[in-house]
Amino acid sequence: MRAEPKSPCISICTLDGNDICVGCYRRAREITDWLVMSEVRKREVLRLCARRARDSGRMIFS
Repeated sequence: MRAEPKSPCISICTLDGNDICVGCYRRAREITDWLVMSEVRKREVLRLCARRARDSGRMIFS
């Protein structure tokens, strides 16, 4: 059994003009829904965060 994904929050909680956190790259809705998301959805959001970080030119995820 896999461990529940941890929140990618790094305590830089500021949304850009596209409603995406400049710290963790989650959308505002993804942040507020995190605690009630399924494990599968959390992993999907983490993949999206990594893509957003790459697309921004500031890769923070491995």
